[in-house]
Amino acid sequence: MTAARAPASAIDPITRSVFVNAFRGVAEEMGAALIRSSRSSNIKERRDCSCALFDARGRMIAQAEHIPVHLGAMRESVAAVMARDPRPGDVFMLNDPYTGGTHLPDITLVTPIVHRAAIAGYAVSRAHHSDVGGMRPGSMPSDSTSIYQEGLVIPPVRIEQGGQPVGDILDIVMANVRTPDIRRADILAQLAANRIGAARLAEIVERHGPALIEAVIEDVLSYSERRTRAVLREIPDGRYAAEGQMEGDGVSAQDITLRCVSEIAGEELHFDFAGSAGAVAGNVNCPLAVTRSACLFALRVLLPDDVPMNAGVDRALRVSAPAGSVVNAVRPSAVVAGNVETSQRIADVALESLAQAVDLSAGGQGTMNNVIIGGERWTYYETIGGGQGASSSGDGASGVHVGMSNTLNTPIEALELEFPMTVERYELRYGTGGAGLHRGGDGIVRTIRVLEDATLCLLSERRRHAPRGAAGGADGALGANRVDDRDLPAKVTVALRAGARVSVSTPGGGGWGAVGRPGP
Repeated sequence: MTAARAPASAIDPITRSVFVNAFRGVAEEMGAALIRSSRSSNIKERRDCSCALFDARGRMIAQAEHIPVHLGAMRESVAAVMARDPRPGDVFMLNDPYTGGTHLPDITLVTPIVHRAAIAGYAVSRAHHSDVGGMRPGSMPSDSTSIYQEGLVIPPVRIEQGGQPVGDILDIVMANVRTPDIRRADILAQLAANRIGAARLAEIVERHGPALIEAVIEDVLSYSERRTRAVLREIPDGRYAAEGQMEGDGVSAQDITLRCVSEIAGEELHFDFAGSAGAVAGNVNCPLAVTRSACLFALRVLLPDDVPMNAGVDRALRVSAPAGSVVNAVRPSAVVAGNVETSQRIADVALESLAQAVDLSAGGQGTMNNVIIGGERWTYYETIGGGQGASSSGDGASGVHVGMSNTLNTPIEALELEFPMTVERYELRYGTGGAGLHRGGDGIVRTIRVLEDATLCLLSERRRHAPRGAAGGADGALGANRVDDRDLPAKVTVALRAGARVSVSTPGGGGWGAVGRPGP
């Protein structure tokens, strides 16, 4: 497709709505295919994957309702592939956080969409693979100090060329992972999802003609931009500052400062992270693509549900982060926790700054509670939900993933069938949400007993600094990690003997409003 611009008035609202839902439907169908055809519980049960469509210029035109931290950073993946001169019949794979990726377990496949021998766009899928090599089973060590310890680094490479598989590439990947059969199956599931997306969008272009589709894409992006700018115009101009902490980096337990100033100027939003800590020795460093993704999530929270999420929203957003800082890492900094934990805290701090000008909820659990257990033949990975913050409109939800995560849990039956472990306790932590006129949501406690020797890695937050209440509401309860009778820090690696019990108690959300205060 060419990049010809069409006037906003060229597309009527009904036509726009039809195509917005058509594009989004393609992305959702991709996700359904990936989930149903994958082999690992992390994708088929937890749905730790995301799909989206991009146009020929590398602009996102639609995304499925999947994982915020995946979706907001996908444009860098497409840009990295476009720089490699993609051709019809190619499929690219990558995971390099410094060349379009986020962290190494997230493997992205980018497939050019072809219409009449020309590239008309890109179908993209990203999935978290529960092992990509590295120093610890599960490829999410708590103690890595370099990207090279975290797994196999894959720059944008062709796994299909001219419609034919490039088998040597997958062979190299499989030789570096602990569970090659599962990894190969999940990559093939991604490949199938991309083929569906590419075929569906090509069908839409063929049915309606490239000229109309070009005009529709321009109109849809412009529409999302107009809606976004209209929301920002309603927020008082000003600079709103907030500060938060990361609870250590896996090497040191010392707090790491995150500082954000959100500046509203007319119909534009600027997040500035000057004053945040420099890069640290451990793995909570965050690639700029992930920082931008967290900021995009914070902006999305402000928008009405019916605003299509695409590249048009980005046009009203600017992000500044000092190069070489913890929020703009440079190679070879370790980053595996930056994607899952620092992204959560960046979103928290960005939203906390905006809450000075907009009615927003209290702090949610602010962590993904990453649990990684495995040996040389198996690897289990899960994030655990917790409490959402309360708001002026009601109590926070209990036992849910918040912020940059949007996964499900691993059902007990699936976990015990696939791994040498049993679940001994899984329930809400009643009363852990912050008190207030509206209570914060409650956290979760999950206790797992391992049946053979294994390695445990934990990456978590909110074990020292509680999720904050708002408008006089109380803070949520802290989370806690334990092995048998031993308390563990937020980030730790532990050797487990058969029979050991791992217990993760997740934080509650902050409360909203002082008790006795009248509602809004």
